[in-house]
Amino acid sequence: MDKSRTPHLTTQPGQAAALEAKIEFLGRPGAYPVTPSRVEVVETHMSWVFLTDVHAYKLKKPVRYAYLDFSTIEARRLNCEEEVRLNRRLAADVYLGVIPLVLGAEGRLCVGGPGEAVDWLVQMRRLPAERMLDHLIRSGAVKQAEISLLARRLARFYAQAAPDPVTPQAYRQSLAERIEANLLELASPEFGLDRDMPERLARSQLGFLESHAELFDSRVRQGRVVEGHGDLRPEHVCLLPEPVVIDCLEFNREFRILDPADELSYLALECERLHAPEVGRWLLESYTEASGDAPPVALLHFYQSCRAVLRAKLAIWHLRDDGRHPLNKWVATAREYLELALRHDDLAGS
Repeated sequence: MDKSRTPHLTTQPGQAAALEAKIEFLGRPGAYPVTPSRVEVVETHMSWVFLTDVHAYKLKKPVRYAYLDFSTIEARRLNCEEEVRLNRRLAADVYLGVIPLVLGAEGRLCVGGPGEAVDWLVQMRRLPAERMLDHLIRSGAVKQAEISLLARRLARFYAQAAPDPVTPQAYRQSLAERIEANLLELASPEFGLDRDMPERLARSQLGFLESHAELFDSRVRQGRVVEGHGDLRPEHVCLLPEPVVIDCLEFNREFRILDPADELSYLALECERLHAPEVGRWLLESYTEASGDAPPVALLHFYQSCRAVLRAKLAIWHLRDDGRHPLNKWVATAREYLELALRHDDLAGS
């Protein structure tokens, strides 16, 4: 490592390093024990990811939201450790561990080694971008046999998970609360969306939940509600000879307590949005064959409708960002998801 090019921090020992200095440092090839040819920097809603030739290093943003708090170094360390633990369930050899970002004796940053830990990094093995499911869908290169392998992997994962002790009533109540929370956000005047569609969807979804209560209750009684991945999307699936799934929703266990039919329907919905509905069909059919679990079709459409509304909410939340994102992009994305939600809501009731 070329330490002469490492940013020198103006903070005194015992104080947190300036965030800008951390990002600048980690964006340089000389920051790493084995110097890569280049470093790609990707910013997400809650992290910065630094991609080297063979590894990925994730730095959590010092943010605080209603559903998470990364505002302290200790909170970020604990979250990094939890992220590694949870993601090793479906990507054991991808999540390599947690490494401290330290401030050495000379006041210079270093990845690992002696010194004061001023932040923490999740270290991952970098996956081939061309094998990610979203890339394969866009290039028209998805093979049914690979989706069958993925479905069997997920079926084993859910079968090994202990049933959550949630009661049928509590499970239905949690679904109802999420439906109402989505409506509250999407109908807010802050975002300027037409209230009619979110309100129609919420009424219909809550009505389905009430009129089909036994359907949900039976899923709970069968032990189908488990701790899953929580964010099963094409960009988190890598179709290697042994498929891996990364980036689970690690910061809130409540959001990971779910019916596998819900999670798989979510992945199928996102494949549909990428104009590959057949991939979702292959997934659900292969899962049923591998697991013996055949969720009713109406239930799958209900879950897809709810997930689409959730994605609409997450899209419109981008309008609260610092203005770098084009307004029309996120409004259009939210409306697209609401249209998908309406389609699956209609199918759930047909």
